[in-house]
Amino acid sequence: MNEERIALIVDDEPGHRMMVRAVLEDDGWTVLEAESGERALTVLAEEAESDTYPDVAMVDMKMPGMDGMQLLKELQVRRPSMPVVLLTAFGSVGSAVDAMKRGAFDYLTKPADNDELTAVLGKAFEYHKLLDENARLRAEVGSEPDFIGASPGIELVRNLVGQAGPTEATVLILGPSGTGKELVAEGLHKASLRADKPLIKVNCAALPDDLLESELFGYEKGAFTGAVKDKPGRFQLADGGTLFLDEIGEMPAPLQAKLLRALQEKTVEPLGSVRTVQVDTRIIAATNRNLKKEVEAGRFREDLYYRLAVLEIRIPPLCERKEDLPLLVSFLLRRLGNKNNKIIRTVTPAFLDALSGYDWPGNVRELENVLERALILSRSDALGPDLLPPQITGARENVIDMEFNHVGRPAPTPANLEEAEKQAIIQALEENGNHRERTAEALGISRRTLQYKLKKYGLTRR
Repeated sequence: MNEERIALIVDDEPGHRMMVRAVLEDDGWTVLEAESGERALTVLAEEAESDTYPDVAMVDMKMPGMDGMQLLKELQVRRPSMPVVLLTAFGSVGSAVDAMKRGAFDYLTKPADNDELTAVLGKAFEYHKLLDENARLRAEVGSEPDFIGASPGIELVRNLVGQAGPTEATVLILGPSGTGKELVAEGLHKASLRADKPLIKVNCAALPDDLLESELFGYEKGAFTGAVKDKPGRFQLADGGTLFLDEIGEMPAPLQAKLLRALQEKTVEPLGSVRTVQVDTRIIAATNRNLKKEVEAGRFREDLYYRLAVLEIRIPPLCERKEDLPLLVSFLLRRLGNKNNKIIRTVTPAFLDALSGYDWPGNVRELENVLERALILSRSDALGPDLLPPQITGARENVIDMEFNHVGRPAPTPANLEEAEKQAIIQALEENGNHRERTAEALGISRRTLQYKLKKYGLTRR
């Protein structure tokens, strides 16, 4: 059974509205019409009373009274999850591009090509569904969830934390830097029966070997130069609670042996002391290394590995769960907005598209830095791709692969670059039956960029 799709067409030209209605109804849409911006707001209010709303709005830029830009602003306030596609004359494309920076989903030039019309509105509908699903998930997980996302990898992490949290099992958290291993450790502690006791954290990579030992096990007065009084170690501070050993793979071999003994006997021996101290501490460890390979290479004790890895929780890198990007972006922007006293109400589809095209070697930590940069640089309450750094947008700035590998041509020189680009587009059009959507995909560019190139090279009649 096909799901209902409702489009609101706002255009002061009856003939164009009639054409758009015919095309969309043939494609299975339910179509609402308005001849002005003012009438469009009335239609929205009427539909709200019957508890139905348009999924997508198509708005003419030039209308008497309230024009397309003014209506876009109103719709963003009244129906922020409803994508708005703008209709513009070719000579006004610059205004449409500016509108996209302000949050419009896309634009079409009049008269709209039928294939482009159905393709763009179809994508807008999918985007609308995604925003609604994100809102539903945010409501389910609450205002400050532990793990952001609904991908299979994050669902598995969430389930394992829920199962392992209430136990006393030692847990080993695996994942690249920046994926949120510390967040998982906090989730395990909060889900445990030790939640009212301390969670003590130690970064094993951040401390020199001798200092790490004294930090973990403590020392007595006179144990070494500068030890002017007794100091309890992190094991003792975490007594009754949880000790989180981050970057456990960086721990030197002599200290691994002492840690193994502490885990087995639940006792520690402070530096300079001949006595042992009983401790009741749950251990959670994390690493971005492959500890099995470290064991094989002789750099990590096998017995300690099996003592730590009673349960392993692997956090997938961001490149493996890009479907979580909209949720992550929404959550992080809300938190960063509070931090920087700045509200970002929306991001453009092109912004999300650019984020999805990047592999995120720095994972969620890198995403947070990129979003904070964009938020700070933004002069409006909407984020567009122009606010992203070059490492994310750089691959997209060269809108067609300059080596034209997709058509088997050698790299052109600057002198014949435009001609080579034109010929590449012509060949791609021929190979795809002049279908613009498939041609854009074959070239690795957006439909909007293809439309611009077709007009630039006089190919619009093909």
